[in-house]
Amino acid sequence: MVDEILARPSASEPVRRAALNSVEKAGEFNVAAHGLRGLASIMVLGAHILGGTARHIYPANESYVHAIEAPWFLGVFGVKLFFVISGYVILPSALRYSIQEFAQRRFLRIYPLFFVASVVFITLNYLTNEYPKTNNIESIVSGLLFINLFTGTEQLTPNAWSLSYEVMFYALTCWVVYTSVKRPNAVAAALAWAVSLVFLAVFPISIFFLAGALIRLFGSRITMGTAVLRTFEATLFFATAYSASRGVFDYTLSDFSNPAALGALIFTVSYFWLAVDPRSLTSIIFNNKFSKYIGAISYSLYLVHPYAYYFVRRVFIQLQLFTSDVWFSIAIFGLAVFVASVGLSHVAHILLERWPYNWYFHQRVYRTNSVE
Repeated sequence: MVDEILARPSASEPVRRAALNSVEKAGEFNVAAHGLRGLASIMVLGAHILGGTARHIYPANESYVHAIEAPWFLGVFGVKLFFVISGYVILPSALRYSIQEFAQRRFLRIYPLFFVASVVFITLNYLTNEYPKTNNIESIVSGLLFINLFTGTEQLTPNAWSLSYEVMFYALTCWVVYTSVKRPNAVAAALAWAVSLVFLAVFPISIFFLAGALIRLFGSRITMGTAVLRTFEATLFFATAYSASRGVFDYTLSDFSNPAALGALIFTVSYFWLAVDPRSLTSIIFNNKFSKYIGAISYSLYLVHPYAYYFVRRVFIQLQLFTSDVWFSIAIFGLAVFVASVGLSHVAHILLERWPYNWYFHQRVYRTNSVE
């Protein structure tokens, strides 16, 4: 069925060939992309541990605040890495499935966990009013519907701001694929592309999604030798880490004049292009059970770890475990937060990711024998 749709002569030959190649590889498990998903979630977790303690526990300790600045910047950048990965893995789904099934799969993949986390946030915020800007009906409805980008309100549960961009990427990708490839129509396709370009212009951070999608379409054509590929890959990895650690980049239009922000974008995309090659060092490093497990629970880890962090922080404060030995305290605290976050994420992954998806589609979220 997919082959027949993509083989229609009304679609341009280059697009059809690239799209068909993408669909054929849709079911393939990419070790590097999966492992980097886990790495990105740990980066964001690390950013919360370091940034949170610098702000709430040791704000007067200038040496600590200064020391964690670059690692904190790097951790925050993990969200952008998520966006590239999303662009890479979502395009094949949009090509493979009908609009209805694509929407169902995306909904069951992200919404149950998001909804439960949002309800927890709404309840706690109602009781404490810690975030008054989101303690109103408009913010709650906009957040739950992922339309806060257009209402000017904030997203609800911590880290969920990125999901609003994710959902828009899903919708626009599905629209473009349907009008350009599955049911080609010049007028409809032009409109879909125009709206997508407007969204890109208004929200330039979405360029990370686009980059991931382009790598999926055209990035498999790497002809360099293995040794050369790995050398460039390692170099680009460190270049990415250095550039990303230079500041927090929101990727508004003004950020593109910042050499560090532009470098972080270019280096990240270039590194990812090489990393997803089966011969890459990244594929070798992440080809282990722990990396595959963290990759599997990465979405849960990304959304629920702020709650584990907040709970553990309160316990440490109550027990006076934050001492003058700053780095020892942070090491113990970080370990406790990581263990609590992984434990909570494991439960959330089983109940709110795997179970709804498996129950409806009778298949795993990640179809590989190496995971779960």
